[in-house]
Amino acid sequence: MKRFFTSRVWKVILISILVTVILAVGSSLTGKEASGSLVQGLLAPFRTGASYLTDRAEQIYNYMFEYESLLAENQRLKEQLSQMEDDARRADSVSRENDRLRAMLEFTELNPEYDFAEGYIISWSSNDWSNTFTINRGADAQIETGMCAITANGELVGLVDEVGPNYAVIKSVLDSSLEISATIASSGYNGMVKGGYASGLDGYLRMNYLPSSATIRNNDQVVTTGSTVYPRDLVLGYVIDAGFDATGVAKYALLEPAANISSLEQVFILTNYNIG
Repeated sequence: MKRFFTSRVWKVILISILVTVILAVGSSLTGKEASGSLVQGLLAPFRTGASYLTDRAEQIYNYMFEYESLLAENQRLKEQLSQMEDDARRADSVSRENDRLRAMLEFTELNPEYDFAEGYIISWSSNDWSNTFTINRGADAQIETGMCAITANGELVGLVDEVGPNYAVIKSVLDSSLEISATIASSGYNGMVKGGYASGLDGYLRMNYLPSSATIRNNDQVVTTGSTVYPRDLVLGYVIDAGFDATGVAKYALLEPAANISSLEQVFILTNYNIG
């Protein structure tokens, strides 16, 4: 704002004031009034300067008013955009949930002997050996320790390890302490599947104790063998590599989990099923 009050403008104002004072003093001493035209002429620069300052002040006011209006509009647009993004996220979340429920309905129709309790994941915990997560359902939904958790597509996720009144801790299939009896679906070879953390294979599963003569192919599907804990044919993963173990007398297979564990939002706990 200082730039509007330049030294030139101030000089004009000061000179105009000085001339006005001299004329006033002269008139007082001589008793004669200065010529009107002369006064008007001398005051003209002063009036011009005052007019200039008034115009600039008005321009500054208009600029500030417009700037504040733009700021307010910018804030409104930001809030509208944020609301639209929130709505889009909620719509995506609802769409994903609907997809899961439709898949679970189909799975239930194929397996009417299964009873489920659904739960949303609220926290994760993992280290070099374990991989667990917590859901928002527990004893209030008849969930007990030792029950298995699956996805809406029947993919095995893990086993209930701890239960509270309104929460449950699930030990995922990636956990190295969890061993599951499994079968290569295409060939019938049996083995034990566990998480690869202990072997430095984070995010993968390892199927051990396969016969040395076993023919193992990439993309072979591996499913649960069936027990009192895990129903038969829950999908564990797919073979991506194979080889001999350290003893050289048995083979192993490296599996990619069927369930995308890290991106899970919701799981289904198998609360009851008919083994027969």
